[in-house]
Amino acid sequence: MRILTSFSGLALSAAALLSGGAAFAQQSLEIVGRPVDGEMGFQPGATLLARELHGLDNFLLIIITIITIFVTLLLLYSAWRFHEKRNKVPAKFTHNSPLEIAWTVVPIVILVVIGAFSLPVLFRQQEIPTADVTIKATGYQWYWGYEYVDEADADGNTVAFESYMIGAPATGGDNRLTPEVEQQLVEAGYSRDEFLLATDTAMVVPVGKTIVVQVTGADVIHSWTIPAFGVKQDGVPGRLAELWFSADREGVYFGQCSELCGLAHAYMPITVKVVSEAAYAQWLEQAKAGNYELTATTELSALPTATPVVE
Repeated sequence: MRILTSFSGLALSAAALLSGGAAFAQQSLEIVGRPVDGEMGFQPGATLLARELHGLDNFLLIIITIITIFVTLLLLYSAWRFHEKRNKVPAKFTHNSPLEIAWTVVPIVILVVIGAFSLPVLFRQQEIPTADVTIKATGYQWYWGYEYVDEADADGNTVAFESYMIGAPATGGDNRLTPEVEQQLVEAGYSRDEFLLATDTAMVVPVGKTIVVQVTGADVIHSWTIPAFGVKQDGVPGRLAELWFSADREGVYFGQCSELCGLAHAYMPITVKVVSEAAYAQWLEQAKAGNYELTATTELSALPTATPVVE
């Protein structure tokens, strides 16, 4: 069942004005997880998993750099030392046991060292802890559906909604940054810089809590990815995989379907908003009433109550 929530920019603006400016002070979410033009490297790590991955990457980069420099120097020395002018009579030996032992043992030691540092990181990712919040993420062509599997409204229906890119055809766009789409971005608390990243409805989670995401696909293989969290999990139809994270910084984080899934694969972003526990509890109550909206600069108590439109 497709659940769509409809809001007008006028209603949001009026609510903010009635709150006397507090809308921009109480729940102002910093946009953290987005690419920056001209920058290199990873996004800032907002979880232990991400920081461990960054550390492992830096460690491997050091090892690879040392090996590359050593091999390059060895090749240059061999080309110079054994050039025909300096080596009139080539050697005729067939093997060198100490050298062969060395180039066998040294790579083994390097791989053991790499394994000793990488396996704990891998195990921490794959050993799913007890969840404070469990969310099922289902990939569709081309949007995401979210279900808070342990939360239900007064009628017993699971809290669930769908998340489309702002500017996608489903939200009245055509995957282009038009003035109308830019206005939608502004009303949702974003700027034109977040086009292709921001969604009309975001996954909302509390800061510092263990979030377990169950990932699957409804049609083809998709992949749920948030770089700043250090998580990536393929969603395969008919299978239910899990990932987990615990964000230690409030803010808005962006990801993207990372498995080629068809024509509009590039227009299938992921938005996660990490908020305080109190803000999450208030949002959850409003979500149970059918209002899933939480903008980057909107006070939760000022949000209007909307009736879901069921197709």
